[in-house]
Order: sequence, then C-alpha cells, then structure tokens
Amino acid sequence: MLYNDKESRKIFLQGSVRLGVTKYIKLLGLTLGVIALNIVVFSRGFIGIEIGRNALSSAIGVTFLVASAITLTYGCYRFLFKAPAVLPVKEIKTHDDYVEALSRFRRIKVLEEDIGLALRQLERLQKKRSTLLEVLKQRFDPAELSYKKFASVIHEVEKLFYLNVRSILNRLLTFDASEFESVSGRKPSPLPPELLQARKNVYGEYLSFTKQSLGTNEEILLKLDQLMLEISRLDSLEPGDIDSMPCMREIDTLIKQTQYYKN
Repeated sequence: MLYNDKESRKIFLQGSVRLGVTKYIKLLGLTLGVIALNIVVFSRGFIGIEIGRNALSSAIGVTFLVASAITLTYGCYRFLFKAPAVLPVKEIKTHDDYVEALSRFRRIKVLEEDIGLALRQLERLQKKRSTLLEVLKQRFDPAELSYKKFASVIHEVEKLFYLNVRSILNRLLTFDASEFESVSGRKPSPLPPELLQARKNVYGEYLSFTKQSLGTNEEILLKLDQLMLEISRLDSLEPGDIDSMPCMREIDTLIKQTQYYKN
C-alpha cells in the first residue's frame, strides 16, 4: 500500500472524494434532465402525451418512457460503475487530473515513496498558491502593476511545477514494474551479466529522473515560501524593485535553468 503515512493517505482520499462527488453531481443532473423532459412530454400544460388515449399517443408515450429508463440505466452504469478511461498525459489539465494520474502508480512497490511525495507536493502547491494570492491581495490592489507582476511569476512557477509532474508521468507510462523486478536482483535472471547490468542502468535512469524532478519541485515549493516571506516584509515597493528582490532573482534563474534542461 502506498500511503504509509496519514498525510499521503489523506491527500489521496480527498482526491477520490472530489472525483466521487463529481460523478454524483453529473448523475443528479442527468436524472433531473430526464424528469424535466418527462414533465414537458406528459404534462397537459405542455405537449400532453397520454398513454391510452389513442394508438399514436400511446406509442409515443411508451417509447419515451423506455428511452428515459435506458438513459438513466446507462447513466448509472457510466457514472457509478464504469471504470474511468485513462486520460492521456497531454490532456491532463486540472489538479485532480494530476492526482488521479499519479495515483495509478501507487501500488508499484519501487515507486511508492516517490509517488507519495509527488502527491503531497501537489497538495502543498495548491495551498501555497492560494495563500500567496491572498497575501498579494492584502498588500496590493489587483489592478496594480506590482500585483500583476507577482501573480505572473506565481503562474509561471506553477506551470513549471506541473511540467515536472507531466515529465514524470510521461516516463512512468513506459515503466514496466514486472520488468524491473526481473532485473532488480530480487529474482534469479537467465540474462548475461552485461545485459542484465545494462537493463538495470535503464531502469535506474527512470528512478533517477523521477527523483530529480521531485527535487526540483521541492525547490520550487521552498522558493514560494521564501517569496511569501519577502512579500510579508514589504512596506512599500515600486514595480521596478520587484526584479531585484533576492527570491525573485532566484525564481527567475530556476525557471530559466529548468526550461533549458527540458529543451
């Protein structure tokens, strides 16, 4: 089990609850839509279809009721029982998308600590972003140039953070856990030592890249903490002074270095 600490388990459960609530909301919307259509079709104040009045009216009424039942049955299956389709990495956009995508790897033993850390980092980013924007609103008017400059930097940092998570997911999609087990030394292998070592090196690169990306994201979270501290100390600030703030310079360097590495 991946979540061997309370914080990681809580984060995953929160994501699962949000996804579950969304499904029930969609099902409720479908149900209310079907009910509304039935009211329109069978109410005398609207279309006024009556079963038993004549052959045509009965046929239409029965057909509509059957269609309504089929729609609700399919809706229940789709929203409550059907396994969600795996979202391609390039289509992942929201926080919950990233949580769900990472959670698919939570039962791979060799990845459990890294995935747990990645999920905690996602949750921490959300909290820090919300707190930073709230601090900015207290210090500056949203229409001010200073506010817009800080908000733009926070947005760029957030994009960089999710870019790292996206890169991790791209590599994990090609990670074969059973293959890793066969070359990890935990089970006897018939492969020649040289080939076995070469394959170990390949899987070592997977793990190394994941840890490197997580390390970069941890550094991003630290920079956001430092930025929050520097903003809280400000009494007055001209827009031109923002770029000279120590933390802003460090964040700018981090963004440039990481973008260069990604390219």
